[in-house]
Amino acid sequence: MPARHVDRHRARAVRRAADILQSEVAAELGVSVSAVANWEAGHSSPDPEKLPAYAAALRVDLDDLFPRAGLPDLADLRCDAGIYQFATAEVIGTKSAGPVAGAERGERRLKDKYVPALAERYGVSETELRRAEDRSMAAAEARKNGTAGESGSQGAAAADPIGPPGSLAEKITLILQRSYPGPQGPPSDAEMAAEVNAYAGATLITGTDFGDLRTGVTDTAAPVVLDALAAVVGVSRMYFDADEAVAATVYEGLQLLAAARQGAVGRVRARGLGERGLSPTAMALVNELVAEMAEKEVGTGK
Repeated sequence: MPARHVDRHRARAVRRAADILQSEVAAELGVSVSAVANWEAGHSSPDPEKLPAYAAALRVDLDDLFPRAGLPDLADLRCDAGIYQFATAEVIGTKSAGPVAGAERGERRLKDKYVPALAERYGVSETELRRAEDRSMAAAEARKNGTAGESGSQGAAAADPIGPPGSLAEKITLILQRSYPGPQGPPSDAEMAAEVNAYAGATLITGTDFGDLRTGVTDTAAPVVLDALAAVVGVSRMYFDADEAVAATVYEGLQLLAAARQGAVGRVRARGLGERGLSPTAMALVNELVAEMAEKEVGTGK
């Protein structure tokens, strides 16, 4: 799954702007001053488990300082909670971290009895934990089949969560991945908020508000915000509705589009999915997506 992006230059700039000493950061993280200096110099990188404390020491939001474009897997959730793998044994009441390690590697699923304690410690719902587990399993399957790390559309499709997104946060994350492909990734939360406000012609949302929606801190948004967001990213407004069938249809359209990126985007048009294909209504929604994406590609010269 996508690791958090550590920009040493930004971390150093943020620290200096806040007038925080390297020694103060080191003390809060329980590391040496030389460790912090090496991170900022690019000689080494902090453990992913250290990133939450690192961001807190610099008094900024974790997602803002160390962004991750994709959805988290089990290891990502653990690291975002600042927990090393060995420490999960105490969380689930076992002698070793074997159950968690196996699930993170996609070898075997967590037993039901471990899920509540882990979800609580990670600060997520049990559903979110299980969906992260699905991503770990999917990544393991991709490695097994030799498709992990592939470039282009097939690799991107393999990185998607299993099945359609359920929560608003998952819907936003998935559509951002598809609307802004490439190494540069999607715009920042502040930039997305600015685009939404510009489209609406009014200040509806701040960068912090958008970040809360994207990460699941807030699970609902005003209809006018979703209207503007749908227009900005080029997706049907219905995608953000609670109707699971609509979300599934858009998800299928995105998968079809991803599969066609190596060739002509027009191949997706009028295609069905699976043996029975999509209904006429579903295909109309898919083609709306395709048309929007095609316009984006033409506009960016891709």
